[in-house]
Amino acid sequence: MKITVFPLHNFIFKTINILLCLALVFAIAKPALADVYVKAFLEGADFSERSLQGFQFNESDLRNTSFVNADAQGVSFFAANMKESNLTGANLSYSTLDNARLDKANLTNAVIQGSFAYGTSFNNVVIDGADFTDVDLRASIRQKLCQVAKGINPVTGRLTRETLECD
Repeated sequence: MKITVFPLHNFIFKTINILLCLALVFAIAKPALADVYVKAFLEGADFSERSLQGFQFNESDLRNTSFVNADAQGVSFFAANMKESNLTGANLSYSTLDNARLDKANLTNAVIQGSFAYGTSFNNVVIDGADFTDVDLRASIRQKLCQVAKGINPVTGRLTRETLECD
């Protein structure tokens, strides 16, 4: 019977190669970190300062929820109840807000650019400094928002009234 003895340096070299390959696999195949909340009760939750890209809050109860300075680009808030939520400084670019209720929400300095909000309710909202560039809104909602629109968005430098295409 022949016994092969590997020198220690060959063993170490092969082990390092295996570990490097595993590290590469884990670096490339990152697990999805987004959460999906459908019809979830999240009243009063705090998502401030968080990266929420890829999250879904469809038909969820988000009343009095804080999204202050959250990165919510591309997030789906379809038919969510966001009444009295604080979205100050949030980036909601390219999000789905259709059929959401943003009544009495604070959108001060929020960036909503490119979002779909055609059926969204915006009653008694604060939109000082909000950027509505290329947001799909009903004409009647746009007119209502123009009545309270003021300020300049600190991130994009755009006037709220101009982004809403007010007269």
